[in-house]
Amino acid sequence: MSKLRVNAFTLSLDGFGAGPDQTLQNPLGVGGEDLHKWMFGTRTFRKMVIGKEGGTTDTDDDFAVRSFDNVGAWILGRNMFGPIRGEWPDENWKGWWGTNPPYHVPVFVLTHYKRDPIEMEGGTTFQFVTGGIHEALDQAKAAAGGKDVRVGGGVSTIRQYLQEKLIDELHLAVSPVLLGKGENLFAGMDMLELGYQCTEQVATALATHVTIKRG
Repeated sequence: MSKLRVNAFTLSLDGFGAGPDQTLQNPLGVGGEDLHKWMFGTRTFRKMVIGKEGGTTDTDDDFAVRSFDNVGAWILGRNMFGPIRGEWPDENWKGWWGTNPPYHVPVFVLTHYKRDPIEMEGGTTFQFVTGGIHEALDQAKAAAGGKDVRVGGGVSTIRQYLQEKLIDELHLAVSPVLLGKGENLFAGMDMLELGYQCTEQVATALATHVTIKRG
């Protein structure tokens, strides 16, 4: 049965999923890049995201491998697609990832502003959904063809799906970094009341991996 999943989403020790002040120069916000050191050196990240060989094959890589397994579609918040706010000024911006993004399946981007789909190399097609999180999920499940749908973030998007009790499985990598401010994933949210519980915990030198499931 198809699941709605969050995988390899990194949080700081103080609960922030990205640094403040996202710009073209700081796509993860100020200090946000430090969160992801656990992933950057893995073989999976190097192969799937930057197209290079080598990298570690340790526990961190195991979680990175799992994050791509059986994914048939993605959902992204607008800020995960780019730094542009408001109306699309033109059709030039096509994401952070160059001509061949690391998704290789349909990607549904939540936005308030209409835009035509963008076909990229490697099987990625960005489609822009203006009807909210439920419409995006319906479209993503249809496109996934029975495989899972992965919510890539950001924090606001994950929170919306959690609050609606729609996420089946949430893998977080808690990095030993303090950001101080940004977007906090769990602020004001009662995960127990929503029916979630921690089912797995694995610590490495660069992150503590936790898996949270509903039901």
